[in-house]
Amino acid sequence: MGKFVISKAKNGEFLFNLKADNGQAILTSETYTTKAACTNGIESVRKHCTDDGRFERKVSTNSKHYFNLKASNGQVIGKSEMYESPAGLENGIASIKKNGISKTVVEE
Repeated sequence: MGKFVISKAKNGEFLFNLKADNGQAILTSETYTTKAACTNGIESVRKHCTDDGRFERKVSTNSKHYFNLKASNGQVIGKSEMYESPAGLENGIASIKKNGISKTVVEE
C-alpha cells in the first residue's frame, strides 16, 4: 500500500504526494496555505480515488498523457506525472485507485 507524504513548498505552503510502494510519486497536490487544509486534501483523495468519473484524462501540448483527480465540486485535488501513452496513463489511474485509500501519512 502506498502512502501520503506531506511537505512544505519553498513559499511555506503545504502539499502532498501520494507515493506508490516503490516510492514513486503518482499524484501531486496543489499547494495549501495550512497543514489542516492539506490534510483535508488527502481525505478528498481517499474519498474520490475509486470513482473513475473523477479522473480527467488529458494530453499536454507535447503529446504526453496525464490526468487530474477532481473532487465532487470540480476542483483539482491532484495531478499525475506525464505518461508516454494512454496505456501508461490508465496504469497510473489504476495505481491511484489502489494506493489512494492508504491511511499512512508521513511528513518530510
